[in-house]
Amino acid sequence: MDLEALEAIRTLKYRYLRSLDLKRWDEFADTLCADIVGSYGSPSGGLPAQFHGRDEIVEFMRNALSANIITVHVANHPEITVDGDTATGSWCMEDTVIAADYGILIRGAAYYQDTYRREDGVWRIASTGYERIYESSQSTGDLPGYQLLANRWAPDPSHH
Repeated sequence: MDLEALEAIRTLKYRYLRSLDLKRWDEFADTLCADIVGSYGSPSGGLPAQFHGRDEIVEFMRNALSANIITVHVANHPEITVDGDTATGSWCMEDTVIAADYGILIRGAAYYQDTYRREDGVWRIASTGYERIYESSQSTGDLPGYQLLANRWAPDPSHH
């Protein structure tokens, strides 16, 4: 068992999700193979949509999660199989999306299915996609007492 590869792949997936949530697009791009294939979205949004290539995925994420969209993705229960310079992985993922400008709170869970490739000693995601277990949406106006007390993406009122 290649324990170094397993740990590198776990760290890669965590960095992928962290850089996505923090909108660090260059770091996010660096987690992806140049020729990655991705399948993202949910049935409620008329998706999943298929993407081919790092630039296409980064552009989609940058546009979908622009402005005042808050996301938190948590992945756990990895099942990773390494075969030389390639690997497969399954992850349980829970996500929360707050679209503050629209008063919408989305919660969901899915299972990611990934493939990975090691190139020049660096592991990157070669393909990724997920199948939703559930997705729910609520209007924040319908949640008694709901207050968004902190929002790193909110426009700075001092610039108005």
